[in-house]
Amino acid sequence: MHHDVIVLGAGLAGLAAARDLAAGGADVLVVEARERVGGRVEQTTLPDGRLVQLGGEVVGRAHTAYLALAAELGLTLVPSYVAEPGLLARATPEGVSAGDPPHWFGTGDDACHRRVSEAFADLARTVDPGDPWSHPHAQALDRISVADWLRSAGASPGVVRLWEIGQLALADGSYERTSLLAALRKHAAVPPRAAVPGEGTEHVEHYDYEEWEGLRVAEGSATVALRMADELGARVRTGAPVEAVAVDPGGCAVRLAGGETVTSGAVVSALPAGPLRSVEITGVSDRRLASLHRQRHAVAAKFVAAYDKPFWRASGRSGLSECEGVLGSTWPQSEGVLSCLVPPERYGVLLGMPEEAGERELLAEIARLYGDDAHRPVGTWTRMWGTDPWTLGYVTQWTPGDVTAVGPLHGTHEPPFYVCGSDQWVAGYMEGAVRTGRAAAKEVLRRG
Repeated sequence: MHHDVIVLGAGLAGLAAARDLAAGGADVLVVEARERVGGRVEQTTLPDGRLVQLGGEVVGRAHTAYLALAAELGLTLVPSYVAEPGLLARATPEGVSAGDPPHWFGTGDDACHRRVSEAFADLARTVDPGDPWSHPHAQALDRISVADWLRSAGASPGVVRLWEIGQLALADGSYERTSLLAALRKHAAVPPRAAVPGEGTEHVEHYDYEEWEGLRVAEGSATVALRMADELGARVRTGAPVEAVAVDPGGCAVRLAGGETVTSGAVVSALPAGPLRSVEITGVSDRRLASLHRQRHAVAAKFVAAYDKPFWRASGRSGLSECEGVLGSTWPQSEGVLSCLVPPERYGVLLGMPEEAGERELLAEIARLYGDDAHRPVGTWTRMWGTDPWTLGYVTQWTPGDVTAVGPLHGTHEPPFYVCGSDQWVAGYMEGAVRTGRAAAKEVLRRG
């Protein structure tokens, strides 16, 4: 059967694109490799009715496309873990502490941290997040790592360590291997909140948890995908991996696993950069494919442990942590449910041991933070997003040189071939998926 548009992938990006295309009158088909929709958002339900998020969960105030879509779907935005009482905990080989300053800070480190954070924010203001390649020093900023820039700016070892533990808490690549230009672009895309008039100057953080991650969907982040899929109905076809795409202005052809071919007037790819590399694509310029294939993902995992109650509160801690063990971070996703991320630098630890041994090790790290109740969860789940064949990663990772290597074709279209997905925006992978999915649909409809 021939369709106006075929969308590859039923994650947030593909579903958002397909929903808007259908609303615009297009005959659209979504093909999805998995037997479920949602991509890197997924949820399950505990016997007591609590939802457990196994993928993406949180957004911030500047994630406007996602917030607007949630409102259209009749979903409710509520404060995320930032509203949890208690202190942030940090766990390193030499100890565990709560609150600021970090336990490894010495004399002068706090003032140094403020100074380099403000210098970073000042430099970020010179970068256009939509066109970082136009910066007069783009190549120089892209060649240097964030950690090297920190040291060149006079950051003490303690401050570099604070930035690094925070970066790995997000399950992105180490700041030793992260492009300064990419980090500046990300910061410029979602700027920190301004100081309140009359309350003095507010310290600028290079990553503000409340601004980036202060909201969540009360009904569950995966419900965003599920509701879009419900609206699309039979237009979504699961269990249909894509093997090849032939792009032509006179008509496109998509070959599915098993040999079936479906045709359309246009194709919207919402596949992550990793899995897209295994799809044979013809009819798209070498330059555009090279740009797409040059992108890389941070290899990360998510671990979730559900408990009868939020036992971490007893120690005066919020459940939010930054760690130097196998875990990079923890945070409470809802009442008694703790989310954890394993960053790329430590992913191999989980790959190298049986699943049950990995679970014991992760629970032991939670216990070190919050107490022995950590060993008694009512349920645990692990999602190895880095080696899942349909994601091959977590968030887009930009090592030094990557931004200029991908180049200004990043996120652009080559009609009748369109691209969208979290990889094709700057920051916030659920926001990036929704934002670029809707933008791609708008461009397809504009071109008719």
